[in-house]
Amino acid sequence: MPQAPFDPREIAPAPPVGEASPAETAAPPRPDNALGGAWMLMSVVTASAMVLAVRGMAEGLDSRMTVLLRSLGIMACVGAMLLSPRFRRSLRFSNPRLHLVRGGLIAVSTQFGFYAISNLNLSTATVLSFTAPIFATLLAVPLNGERVGPRRWAAVAAGFAGALIILRPTPAGLDWAMLSALLAAVLFALALALSRGIAAADGPSAAFVSANGLMLLIALPIALPVWELPTGAGGWSLLALLVATSAARNVGDLQAYRHGDASVMGVITYGRLVLIAAAAWAIFDEVPDTPTLVGGGVIIASTLYIAYRERAVARERRALAAARDES
Repeated sequence: MPQAPFDPREIAPAPPVGEASPAETAAPPRPDNALGGAWMLMSVVTASAMVLAVRGMAEGLDSRMTVLLRSLGIMACVGAMLLSPRFRRSLRFSNPRLHLVRGGLIAVSTQFGFYAISNLNLSTATVLSFTAPIFATLLAVPLNGERVGPRRWAAVAAGFAGALIILRPTPAGLDWAMLSALLAAVLFALALALSRGIAAADGPSAAFVSANGLMLLIALPIALPVWELPTGAGGWSLLALLVATSAARNVGDLQAYRHGDASVMGVITYGRLVLIAAAAWAIFDEVPDTPTLVGGGVIIASTLYIAYRERAVARERRALAAARDES
């Protein structure tokens, strides 16, 4: 589910309409998709294991307590990292308000995401989490002043149609767990839209620390009414797996988008669907139903097309900028 405190779309602020950003006009290093793909495969595997750990812990703990314990584990790791002078020097918070807003949104997104994982068929929860790019495209218009062409709007509409196929609303209402998965995606997309450029300004370490620090502060009062600790070696082992895979997933994402082409890395992330569906069938005897398969196919197709069009628009901007420079 959406929970990573770093996303490749945050590494540069949105350029003015019709203009190219400095990152687009500068000659970027040639992507190494083999190396980036290896890191992304690590992210896919660890993110899938993280989801399975959350579901496993749901058999004995409330999801609110799982979020708190995960945050405590990660911040304990951050505390150890703070012993390094190099790590402390890497922490910059040039815009504290932006860090607070971003961290708060990601913290609440994680609460909804973990609730969905704990209560939904895992394939359904995972597919709905992939609606985040659709919401990000929608939010980029009012928040960042970006222009979205008719083809991307059509892809956004198709993505929403796919979500409705999965939600299959009835007069009696909607499934709260499904709505939680969508809310997690919306809030994560909003965090991205509001905080573009934060990783470039302050570095991914600061973005990681602020997001997880806010997550801990918000999770503590939410978890107090359901306070309970894991029992037995199995419960604590799942918690250790959750903390380790959460951290490893973030490292994998960061390194993958650092070395590889974003459009290629984005396609590899859909490997999570295959791994999670297979593991959910083997471990929890879950099989995705027909609406999930159909709606998921529509959502994946729409998000892949959005990524393709964003890449094409970026190429057009670079070409226009090069033409202006030559003239």
